[in-house]
Amino acid sequence: MIEEHDRVVLTELLPGQDLQAGDVGTVVHVSAEGAAYEVEFFRLDGHTIAVETVSASAVRPVASTDVTHARTRG
Repeated sequence: MIEEHDRVVLTELLPGQDLQAGDVGTVVHVSAEGAAYEVEFFRLDGHTIAVETVSASAVRPVASTDVTHARTRG
């Protein structure tokens, strides 16, 4: 189970915040016993770009085989 402070990978597009599948965030709150998560997304310089509540199906835990990737937001 994903817990608070875990890093997660977004698995779907969140167009309202210009967030894409593959973006990484940190769980700041677990809702309804893991049915949803409040996730904070950061720029690489540490500034917060969004805090979004997403369903459990919209994120996955970070895997040991994941590679960090940088992109520029619009």
